[in-house]
Parts: sequence; structure tokens; C-alpha cells
Amino acid sequence: MIFNEFKNDKLSLLGMGCMRLPTSENGKIDKEKTREMVALAIENGVNYFDTAYPYHNGESELVIGEILSEYPRESYYLADKFPGHQISSSYDPATVFEDQLKKCRVDYFDYYLLHNVYENSINTYKDSRWGIIDYFREQKKNGRIKHLGFSTHGSIEIMKEFLDEFASDMEFCQIQLNYLDWTLQSAKEKCELLASYNIPIWVMEPVRGGKLANLNEADTAKLKSLRPDESVAAFAFRFLQSVPNVKMILSGMSNKAQLEDNLKTFSSPLPLSKAETDILLEIAEGMKSSVPCTACGYCLEGCPMKINIPRMLEFYNEMAIAPTTNITMRIDAIPESSRPSACIGCGLCAATCPQGIDIPKYLSELVNMSEKLPSWEEISRQREQAAKRLRGE
Repeated sequence: MIFNEFKNDKLSLLGMGCMRLPTSENGKIDKEKTREMVALAIENGVNYFDTAYPYHNGESELVIGEILSEYPRESYYLADKFPGHQISSSYDPATVFEDQLKKCRVDYFDYYLLHNVYENSINTYKDSRWGIIDYFREQKKNGRIKHLGFSTHGSIEIMKEFLDEFASDMEFCQIQLNYLDWTLQSAKEKCELLASYNIPIWVMEPVRGGKLANLNEADTAKLKSLRPDESVAAFAFRFLQSVPNVKMILSGMSNKAQLEDNLKTFSSPLPLSKAETDILLEIAEGMKSSVPCTACGYCLEGCPMKINIPRMLEFYNEMAIAPTTNITMRIDAIPESSRPSACIGCGLCAATCPQGIDIPKYLSELVNMSEKLPSWEEISRQREQAAKRLRGE
């Protein structure tokens, strides 16, 4: 196992994400398969486990807490998160935190994150009436949190706004990072931003929910010609192993085969050459059937609805690759009058676009793609109801 030093902790570079644990036919976590995977992971050096309040509708904390309680507390690092991104009157920091400690069967969390700081949640985290930052500062002071950080799917501007105010409290940051999002979600620039604040990087979605582990036949052949003994997924992890400032790579493994493949990849460092990296980035570009927006801003001047068109086309390009609620939640954070659904189809934007893009057409398609996914409010409501059922409320 490859290890990293962080604040006197010896962390396995591979961490076990607990958002996609194996499930049985009824949709519940398969506890025995999870227990077998945890045992195999620990046997091979994995010592970091990452869960969160909403994972598996609240069941993840219970299951991983029960399984890890079978091991000495000092033998593993446990990370959990506060769900400020889906805040409601029932999500009082103290109530949630005490519940999480109880569910996970621990007296403290080694790592604790403010979950998903993005356009719609940043003001919740900053709002003094909730007292979120102050509360978790106090828990860290009292030793119930060893290291405090945050995760984000937000823009670079949102990250900078948050860091400008709270960087001194944040010891690490968890971002979506992989060779596709290196350019698609400006992950390269996000890494540079975090480095400028001396904030180490924790990686989530290293294989993009499995997309980078299941490439088309031609791209698979390209990678296999480079390293016949490596899996397609291994190339995604090797890419991350070469990114400066990365201290932790989380993988949400759903079965033993995925775990075994990852353990092989993380058994020793085998950095990618520049030529291999270039091929990966070339594959990433080929996965983008994107609208060729250059973000020149000409379309903004005449839009009567004040829609941030370059940002919406950026969202469209990501949704075209893989529809995701991470985009719908960011759209939901925009005032309704400036969302893509507010487009009146006047065509002034298209008339001024140097690239000749039919902007109203793509805004309409973005709306259609978004409507096929549940809203972030609906997801939060379902998760909260499931969590209440688990608590017997």
C-alpha cells in the first residue's frame, strides 16, 4: 500500500468510500459482503473510511460503524460529514453530530467535513443563525474532531469565497478530480487554487462513477497497448497518483473485484509518463461531444433574462456526458428568473455568437435533461425521510 503523511497521520493513499457499498436485492446494504470487503481492505493496508449523513439514506454510517467497531479504534481513520448542503430545521449541528457519533459507535471522528460547499449552500455555512462553523470549531477544540475540512462541487469562485473566509479553519478539501474533469470541471485550476492556500487535496469520483473504468473498445485498446497488465480503472488512479498535493484518493467500491483491482493498483507507485498522460487527456477530449463555447461573453450583453449563458453551456456539456444531480443542484441555486428555463427564445444571443451556436436550442435541451432527474430538494426530502425512519421517528 502507498501511504502519505498528513499531520502525523500515516494515511493509506487509497481510502474506502462508503457511498456505493454492496447492496442486496431490497436495496439495503449487504452487511456481510461489506464486512468481507472491509476485512480485505484493512488486511492490505487501507486505513481510511469515508461516510456521510445521507449515504445509503443514512444506513452507511450505521453499517460502517458496526463493522469498524470490531477493530481497535486506533487502527483506522473514520471520516464523516455535516449535511449543510441540505439544511433544514431538523439539521441542528449538535443534534446531527451527536447522532453521527452514536451511529458510527465512536467518541470522535478523525476527519470531519462540511459537506458540499456550493452555490446554494455556502450562505448556509456562513449564516450565523445556524452556527455551523463555530460549532465544529468547538468540537475540534474539544478533541471530538481531529481534522476539519470541506468537500465541494462548487465553482472556483465559490471555493475562493469560502476559503477567503475560512481557510484558517480548513485542513483539507475534497473535490471531484479525475482526468476527464481535469478540464471539464476545471479541476486543474481547483488544484492550483487549493495549493495557493496550502490546503491538501482529498479526491472523490476518481473514475467518474465508473465511467472511466468502462471505456469504449478503441480507447480500452489504446491503454492496454501501453500497460497490458493494468486495468482501465488503474490508469485513472495512476493519473491521480501523479497530481501534486493529493493526499487521499477515495474509491466507492461496490464489490470485491473492484477492491482487489484497486489494491493491486495501490500496492506500489507506477507513475504515468508524459506520453501516457497525454493519451489519457486525449481520450478525455474524445469523450466530450461539447458545444464549442469559448466563454467570450458576447451573448450576455443582449440577453433580456440575464442568463449566464457560458455557464449554462458548460453545464450542458457535462450533462451530455453523464446526467448528474450535481448540475441540477447548481442550477437550482440560481434565481428562477435567470435559469435556463427562463429563456424566451428571442435569439439575440445566437445572433451575436462568434461560434454560431444555436444557444436557445441548447438551453432548451439542458432544461429537458434536468427535468428527467429529481430535483435537489426532492433528493434531500427523500434522504431526510429515510434518515428519520432509521432513527425510528
